[in-house]
Amino acid sequence: MCRWVAYSGPPLYLDELLLRPEHSLLVQSRHAREATFEVNADGFGIGWYTDRSTPGVYHDTRPAWNDWNLSSIAAHIRSPLFFGHIRAAGGSEVVRSNCHPFRHGNWLFGHNGAIGEFEKIKHELDMQIDADLYGEKIGQTDTETMFLLALTLGMQDDPFGGLCRMIERVEAAREAAGVKESFHMTVAVADGESLYAARYASFGKQPSLYHSTPDVVLMAGDGGPIELPKTGYLVLSEPLDEVVDHWQEVPESSRLLIHKKNATIAPLFG
Repeated sequence: MCRWVAYSGPPLYLDELLLRPEHSLLVQSRHAREATFEVNADGFGIGWYTDRSTPGVYHDTRPAWNDWNLSSIAAHIRSPLFFGHIRAAGGSEVVRSNCHPFRHGNWLFGHNGAIGEFEKIKHELDMQIDADLYGEKIGQTDTETMFLLALTLGMQDDPFGGLCRMIERVEAAREAAGVKESFHMTVAVADGESLYAARYASFGKQPSLYHSTPDVVLMAGDGGPIELPKTGYLVLSEPLDEVVDHWQEVPESSRLLIHKKNATIAPLFG
């Protein structure tokens, strides 16, 4: 189980939300509270948008706490929409090509969870990916397969529709192969303007997903305040502090859209 944070709103330096809070993504890489694994040390990645047409990404296989470049980059990049992800590998190799977020054109995709017994249906799912998109595939993770399959199924024109159709294809493959383990996920997807997130599981408890509430002031690890802009939103796997009023849980089997300074929650399949 991985941990991730996404932000959409007025431009901020990445370190304000990825590194400085008292329970930041950096802290979660050692001490996650709502994940299967407390330590998420199998690589990390960040993705961010600027005025360029495509987002930037930076990945490494070292633990996030052991990469000085991350702190330097995050302190000097300012963005209105960015991701941070720390990885706990679930069977695939610890290599840069398997680190999130994944990128295609102006799209970014990050994931927490797993397709249970993925090795049994990997070939079936990969063969449903559009040939041109499959040519871009660089790693072996279920996450990248999910991303490219969702793109194949129309995510660029209909983001939630593409995600739901991807889920349906995974579930059909699970059923055909007799897979017993659950497919469980939270995902974050962005196109440079909007942020889309979803929470789902075949059965059992679904991975946690939250968004920030208005007027949040976080405490930094050094004791100073971090004021979130009134029109800014954090979407994340687990809260960055213990103040309950700062966070709204996204219900199970739901979708979340951050668009034009608003947060909208609806049933995932609706």
